[in-house]
Amino acid sequence: MKKYFFHSFLFLLLSFSVKSQQLLPFVENFTKTEYNGDNQVWSVCQGNDNAIYFANNHYFLRYNGVKWEKYTLPNKTIIRSVFADSDKIYCGSYNEFGYWKRVHGEMKYTSLSKGKKLFTGASNNEEIWKIFKFKNQIYFQSFNEIFILNGNKIEKIKIPFQISYCFPLKEKLYVASVTNGVYLLENKKFVKINKWITLENTIIHSIDSNSDGTFIFTKKNGVYVEKNGILSTWNHPINTILKSELIITARFIDNDRLAIGTAFKGVYVVDFKKNKTISINRNNSLKNNSILSIGFDKENDLWLGMDNGIAHVEINSPFSVFSDNSGVLGSVYAISPTKNGYLLGSNHGLFVYENNLLRFIDNSQGQVWDINKVDNNYLIGHNDGTFLFDNTSYRKVNPINGGWQLLKNNFSNNYFMAHYAGIIAYSSDDFSNFKRLEGLTKPIKTVAQNKEDELWAVDNYKSLYKINFNPDFKVKRIENVTKSNGISNDYEVKMFNYKNQILFLIHNSWYNYNSLTNKLEINSVFNKLFKDISQIIAVNNEQFVILKNGLFYLITQDDNGFISELIPEKYYKGKIVNQDTKVYQFGKELIINLDDGFFVFEPTKSKLNIGVIKVEGFYQGKLIDEDFNLEHNQSIDLNIISPYYGYNELTLFYKLNNTDEMLPISNGNINLNNLTSGNQEVEIFYNNGNDFKKITSYEFNVARPWYFSFWMISFYILFSSTLLFLYYKWNKIRYLEKIKLKEEELKHQREILQLELDAENKLKIQEYEKHILEIQVQTKASEVAGKSLSIAKQTEMIEGIQNLLEKENDISNLKNNIRKTIKMNSINKKEWETFENNLFKSHEDFIKRLSIKYPALTSKDKKLCIYLKMNLTSKEIAPLMNISYRGVELHRYRLRKKLNIDQEINLSSFMNNI
Repeated sequence: MKKYFFHSFLFLLLSFSVKSQQLLPFVENFTKTEYNGDNQVWSVCQGNDNAIYFANNHYFLRYNGVKWEKYTLPNKTIIRSVFADSDKIYCGSYNEFGYWKRVHGEMKYTSLSKGKKLFTGASNNEEIWKIFKFKNQIYFQSFNEIFILNGNKIEKIKIPFQISYCFPLKEKLYVASVTNGVYLLENKKFVKINKWITLENTIIHSIDSNSDGTFIFTKKNGVYVEKNGILSTWNHPINTILKSELIITARFIDNDRLAIGTAFKGVYVVDFKKNKTISINRNNSLKNNSILSIGFDKENDLWLGMDNGIAHVEINSPFSVFSDNSGVLGSVYAISPTKNGYLLGSNHGLFVYENNLLRFIDNSQGQVWDINKVDNNYLIGHNDGTFLFDNTSYRKVNPINGGWQLLKNNFSNNYFMAHYAGIIAYSSDDFSNFKRLEGLTKPIKTVAQNKEDELWAVDNYKSLYKINFNPDFKVKRIENVTKSNGISNDYEVKMFNYKNQILFLIHNSWYNYNSLTNKLEINSVFNKLFKDISQIIAVNNEQFVILKNGLFYLITQDDNGFISELIPEKYYKGKIVNQDTKVYQFGKELIINLDDGFFVFEPTKSKLNIGVIKVEGFYQGKLIDEDFNLEHNQSIDLNIISPYYGYNELTLFYKLNNTDEMLPISNGNINLNNLTSGNQEVEIFYNNGNDFKKITSYEFNVARPWYFSFWMISFYILFSSTLLFLYYKWNKIRYLEKIKLKEEELKHQREILQLELDAENKLKIQEYEKHILEIQVQTKASEVAGKSLSIAKQTEMIEGIQNLLEKENDISNLKNNIRKTIKMNSINKKEWETFENNLFKSHEDFIKRLSIKYPALTSKDKKLCIYLKMNLTSKEIAPLMNISYRGVELHRYRLRKKLNIDQEINLSSFMNNI
C-alpha cells in the first residue's frame, strides 16, 4: 500500500512538472565564505597580471585562479569601483580614490586624493562609483563630479545635474543624467543630445554599441537603440521581459552577443547570430539573482559581481551543461536526440527536453536504462518492461524487464536485447515478437557481435560468454570464456567494440580473442596505453572515452597513434553515473550523462595559446624572492597561475628534482614539505595529447638544518676537538693510573705469591713431616708386626719344645734345660702390654673411623680388625690374641655379624677400605 502511494505521488508530481530549463554555459560560483569578504560586489576588472579584481564593499579582492587575497583601504570605507590600467588597479571609495600596486606578493595602496582637498565644501559627500579611461586619461566619477587624472595632475569637473553613470564610447563620453536625458562631455562642457529627448526622466545604467548601433539600457524602461541617427525601442523579444524587470548593468561580449544583468532575474545572454537568448539565474546556475556588475577576462568569459557572491560564466567554452536543480529529473542513464531537443531516460522515468522545457512522459515512472531510435519510434529499455515512444504516445510492447542494451544485428535486419535475465532476439522491428536465447538466464548488461552466428555477452556481475546460434536463434553452444581460459577473477568485465574488433578488460588486463586457437590473448597495445581505467566507451571508429582516476579522457586515433585529450573535471565533478556512463555523438557534439543531467561539448574546438604560466612561491603567506632560502623541515606553497580561468585553462602536472613521477596539480596549488637540503627544482608540464611538454620551472633552495649551519659545524668541530683533547688527557691520566694500579697490583700479586709460596712450602714441610711420621708409624707397625711374628714364632717354638718334651721319656736334665730355655724365651706380661699399646697407637686413625662407624665393637674386636687390616691369617692371629685357631675363626664369624657383611666379602679388604 505504501509503495503504491509513493508511486502515485511520484506520478502526480512528475505529471505536472513542466519546467523551463536551458542548456547553459558552465558557471562557477564563489560565495563570501570562499573569498572571506562582504556580500555586494560593485565592480569587476582583470589586471595586466591576469588576476581578477573586485570592489567588494569594505574589501578590495584579488583572485588569480588559485588563491583569494583581501585588503582594506586605510580609511576602511566602502569600495565602489575598480579599474585596471597597466600595472595599477585604480579604486574609488567614499571621498577617496587611488590605486593598488603589487609589491613583493602583496597589494600596496597609494591614495591620489589624500591631502589634495578634492572633497571639500559641496563635495564632502561623494562616492566614486565608476572609473574608466578616456583619451589616455583616468576618470573617477561620482554622481555629482568627475575627477580627471592626467599624469600627476588631478582636475575636478562639477556636474550641473545629478547623473547615473558616464559611458566612454567611440571617442565620445556620454553622461547620463537622472532626469534631463543624456549629454556629451566635450571640452569640459556638457552638451545635451536633443535627439534622445525620449530618455528624459529615465535612469540609464549602461550605454554600449555593436555594428547594429548604440544601445541604451534603462533601469525600468527596457532597451533603446540608436541606428542611423534614429532612437527607437529595441525590437527584440527579450526587451518585453526587460521592461518588467530592473536592468542594473549591461555590456556587449562581442559584436554578436550581449550580457544584461538584472536586479531580480539574473543575467540574460543574447546571441544575435544564433537568434537565441539564455537566462542564467538562481533556478539553474547562480547563487544570487541580483547582478550588480559585469566584467570580462582574456577568454572573454563573464565575471558577475552579485548582490551576494561572485560568478564566473564560461560563455566561450565548447562545454554546455544541463542540470536539473529541482531533482525531478534524477540521474540520467540514457539520451537520444529528437527534432528539437533530447529524449532523456533517468531513474525517475522518461523525459522530453525540447525548446528549453523539460516534460515528463506520463506513465513512464521508474528506471529507464536504454533509449534507441528505430525508424520514427524510440525503443525504451525500462525496469518494468520494453516500451515504444513515438513522440506522442508511450506504450508497452513486451514484458521484458530491464533492457540494458539494444544491439542492431550487423548481418541481418533484427535486434538483440540484453536484459535482467539473459538475451532476447527480435526477428525484425516488430518488438512485440521476440525469442529468448535459451541456456543463459543471467543478468546480461552488454552484448557485442562480430560474426553472423556469434554473440559476446558480459554478465552484470562476473564472467564473459560466447554464444553460438543458428539462423532461427536456437542456441548451439554457450561458453564461459573467462572460465575456460583459467581467469578466476572475472568480476565486472568491460567489453569494447572498436574498429570491428572486440576487446575485453578483465581484472585490469586487456584481451582479444584468437578465433584460430579459441583462446583469449593479451592485447599489448591497449595494455600499454590503457591500463588502470575504470570504464571505456566507444564513440565512433576513431574515438572513444576512458574514465581513469575519476577523469574523462577523449582518445582519438590517427596515423601516429592515440591522442589523449583530458575533459576538464569541473564539468562533471561529483556527478559521474558510475558504471553506467554513456557517450553519445550527435553531429559534431558529444554528450555524456550525469547524475542530474548531462553535458555537451564539441571536441574539435581549439584552445587559445597556452600563454605564460607563472609560478609564485609562498612561505608562511609571504611571497618568496629569488634569494630566499627555505628553512629546513618547513613547507612551501607554489601557486601555478594560468592566464585563463575557463575552458582554456590547462590541466597541469609537475615533478620535483627530475624524478620520473609526474603528479597532477590540483586547484593550481602545490604544497611541498619534507624537502632535502640544497637546490630544489619544480618542473611544470602539460599534456599535448601525445606526451608531456615542459612549460616552466621554479627553483629555490632549502637551507641546511640549523644543526648543520656554519656556526653549528664550527661549534661541532670545536666541541669535538675539546672532547678529543679531554678524552686524550683523561686517557693519559687513566693510563698512568692504570700503570700505577698495575704496579700496585703486581706488588700485591708478588706478596700474595710469596705468601702462597710460603704457605705451599709450609704445607710441603707439613706434608713431609706427616710423611715422615707416617713412615715412622709404618716402621713402628712393621716393627710391631715383626715383633708379633717373632713372638708368634717363639710361641710356636715353645709349643714345639713342649710337645717334644711330652713325647720324650728320658733324662730329666733335658727337661730341665728345655724348660729353662722356654722360660728364658717366654714373653712377660709387661711386654704384651707394650705390644698392644704400640699396636693401637700405630692404628689410631683406623680405630677412630672404625669406632665412629661401628660403636658396638669391643676392644678385642678392634684388635682383630687391626690384625685383619695387617692382612694376617687366622693362624698368625691366634698366638697374638692368645687363642686357638678355631677361636680366631669363631671370632671372625662374630665380627662379620656385627659388621653386617656377607660371607663373600674379604675381611682384610673391607678393613683396608674403612
